[in-house]
Amino acid sequence: MDKPLDNHAGSAVEDGQRTPGKWPFGRRSLVIAAVAVPVLAFLAILAWASFTSGPARGGLAVNDNIVELDADGEAAPDFSLNLMGGGSIDSQELRGRVVMLDFWASWCPPCREEAPVLAQVYAEYHERGVEFVGVNLWDNAGDADLFVQQQGHEYPNGVDDGGKIAISYGVRGIPEKFFIDREGSIVRKFSGPMTADRLRMILESMLAN
Repeated sequence: MDKPLDNHAGSAVEDGQRTPGKWPFGRRSLVIAAVAVPVLAFLAILAWASFTSGPARGGLAVNDNIVELDADGEAAPDFSLNLMGGGSIDSQELRGRVVMLDFWASWCPPCREEAPVLAQVYAEYHERGVEFVGVNLWDNAGDADLFVQQQGHEYPNGVDDGGKIAISYGVRGIPEKFFIDREGSIVRKFSGPMTADRLRMILESMLAN
């Protein structure tokens, strides 16, 4: 007489054992896992890079509108800037001149918008004891150099490697400008692109003091 069939007999998976040549999970689950793991790893890498790199392209605020920030006449932090095309400039060399320190990047639309203004006003005031210094931030060196050449900037421009100068000045976005008097004190600062008239007015006021 035939024995009744045992529905559990031979069920190796249900007994906690895998039948040779079989996976305990379906093929669809394996495909999903194969796609999800690399994606999650990529997102983790991006998050870590953003956290450890500090302000960066896309992370540094872009200032579209001109806003005057508080300036208490504190001493401007000293710096040494490696210039595009070679050489360097030290902040100590600027004592006795009215200085406009401008933080910018070639990928920043407001920086591009005001570039002709800066070139024009600098040409007007340079012989009157005024110096502009451009500080390039979080940019491609080739793009920054091409930008300066295209805009015809005659004033010193350099790359702030690692953002050390920007950090010492507390830069929060670009473009951002610091106006430094002859004694080396920050008397005014602005975020956003500046018009020629406003820039002339500030320089005239500083030269009169």
